[in-house]
Amino acid sequence: MTKKFVLFDHDGVLVDTEFWYHRAGERALADIGVSLDKDRYLRDMARGLGTWAQARAAGVGEEVIGRQRAVRDAYYREYLRTEAIEIEGVVEALAELSKHVRMAIVTTAKRVDFEIIHENRGIRRFMDFVLVREDYERAKPHPEPYLAGLKRFGAAREETLVVEDSARGLSSAVAAGIECAVVHNDFTAEDDFSGAAYRIGALGELRGIVLGVG
Repeated sequence: MTKKFVLFDHDGVLVDTEFWYHRAGERALADIGVSLDKDRYLRDMARGLGTWAQARAAGVGEEVIGRQRAVRDAYYREYLRTEAIEIEGVVEALAELSKHVRMAIVTTAKRVDFEIIHENRGIRRFMDFVLVREDYERAKPHPEPYLAGLKRFGAAREETLVVEDSARGLSSAVAAGIECAVVHNDFTAEDDFSGAAYRIGALGELRGIVLGVG
């Protein structure tokens, strides 16, 4: 079926930030003598948890976690300003898709991080709106973020496509009853994507999906 609306995840789909978010958490935990295991981190993320689950398991108290969360955020913003996080072909793919569908971003990124990322990028101009973490109550893998996106568009589930790169995001889309295309990302490549309607290597492949061809 032809799609009229596309809801994009952000990190790992439109910009290559997943690795740097993990690296920032890894540094923040290393500062207090805790190692961050990547495989466990990805499993925790898929369940809607994250960096601090391993800290708690290691006996780190909430006061220290609160302090290190701020440290992690500072490290991450340093990376966002200094590292190459472009994904080749994204702007070109969005320009082509904009001829056929309306698009928006539904992200778990904090507003401040999102603004840093998009200070000098050509992605937002293609989007009708952006929903960041502060715009909804329950984060992915809960369906609320994508249900909020549907409501904002006034769109039906069957005329909408979600584009994700993680198991957590896929679970959110599936729970919301929306077909999901998972785009390859090296960092999350080992996640369980069995519930995806489509698996793609790059966003340029979305044109055929939204038009119901190919």
